Amino acid sequence: MPDDHSLSAPRPPRSRPGDPGGPSGPAAPGRTSAPRGAALAVLCLVQFVLVLDDTVVSVALPSIREDLAFGTAGLVWVVNAYFLAFGGLLLLCGRLSDLLGRRRVFLTGVALFGAASLLCGLAREPWQLVAGRFAQGAGAAMASPAALAMVALLYPEPGERARAFGIWGAVAGLGGTLGVVVSGALTGLASWRWVFLVNLPVVLVAVTLLPRLVRESRADRPPRLDVPGAVLGTGAVVALVYGLLRAGEAGWTDRTAVPALALAGGLAAGFGWWERRTAQPLLPSSYLASRFRLVANGASLLLSAALYAMAFLLMLQVQTVLGYRPLTAGLAYLPYGAAILTGLWLSRRAVARFGMRAALTGSLLVTAAGLLTLSGVAAGDGYVSGVLPGMLVTALGCGLSLPALTVAALTGTTGEDAGIGSAVLNSVQQIGGAVGLAVLVPLAARGHGTEAVGGFSLALTVAAGVVALGAVALLALPGGPGRGHAAAGR
Repeated sequence: MPDDHSLSAPRPPRSRPGDPGGPSGPAAPGRTSAPRGAALAVLCLVQFVLVLDDTVVSVALPSIREDLAFGTAGLVWVVNAYFLAFGGLLLLCGRLSDLLGRRRVFLTGVALFGAASLLCGLAREPWQLVAGRFAQGAGAAMASPAALAMVALLYPEPGERARAFGIWGAVAGLGGTLGVVVSGALTGLASWRWVFLVNLPVVLVAVTLLPRLVRESRADRPPRLDVPGAVLGTGAVVALVYGLLRAGEAGWTDRTAVPALALAGGLAAGFGWWERRTAQPLLPSSYLASRFRLVANGASLLLSAALYAMAFLLMLQVQTVLGYRPLTAGLAYLPYGAAILTGLWLSRRAVARFGMRAALTGSLLVTAAGLLTLSGVAAGDGYVSGVLPGMLVTALGCGLSLPALTVAALTGTTGEDAGIGSAVLNSVQQIGGAVGLAVLVPLAARGHGTEAVGGFSLALTVAAGVVALGAVALLALPGGPGRGHAAAGR
């Protein structure tokens, strides 16, 4: 079992003679080469777009409702369909990438995502857009864990691998944040349809370049797919995300929310029972043996819950309280992206100086402080005096946190479980987003006028507490704030 403070190098992935990027090719593990850096850039670009699509429709929803004559209930599923498919199918698709080949599953998922984006951009009926969003989420669930697994295999040396994961985590964080910027800009300057059509050039770049840069890889001794585990695990996540989204949309008294959550609990219990019995589990017991990795995934879930809710609520705040139009509201988020980049630059240095646990704890506390600052925004405050300071502190903490959390959550993954490890991390982030929307957004919707401002403050105060809880969980791990990851920052 790998040490909690080290990243074990994966076994070299299997390849076939003649594969682009084979052992003697440009993507051979362990070689520092321009093609390997180009592969990382392509994979991160795709992940940026996949996470971007979590939030990219937020500003465009009023225009979509007007253009396609959506009902209020149907409009919510323009967002929820993507969340549901992306979060629900990750565990299954991550295991499939280990078994069938990471490059193959990635390219299939990217192609599906591109075709679905085209369908969304050309939609003429509400059902076409919702179906396209579900297909987008399914493609994202295939591509995302396979992409992160390929990053792990391209960079097997611990220090290089940690740096690559850090870049990946920061790019994903930017995607989730800049979705509202892109949405506001495209909706305000062109049409909501470009929110989806803008994905197509990225898809074309990925399917054209990646086969030349990365060789095929899969688990050295691929077991048979654990079909009962896949059905139970996928069903549990789908039911959980659906129940949370319904609760966030219609409240906890909704007649489908609580049954869906109860079903999720039952399926999860069945999944755990089955995984202990089967010889070839979908989620290997060795993956769950690291307490550090489990706590890091838990902290990632809490951070995602807070940040997704914050992004949603802050967009409402600047449009309803400050009166910004879509384009201006989107541009108001640009400083957030700049502060995340600053946090990324500082993150590697913080890990090198203080160690992984101490750096993570401190970065989460910075994020919590930013959310608390935002919670103090009053009805008469302007953007610069009210919104901007808290936004910058929150983004700085986010940039500090995300790279280190990605490294910590994938501590010790190998060539045998890179896909499933990546899927678990992506799953907890998607589930965290659904939790944040379901639990925190209703807190902010308790009244109108000044009462609405009070609800906004309460929701962000709770979000700050949620992030601080993640920091406490990391700090409470035994062993003290070790410096075993110091190499990651160099």
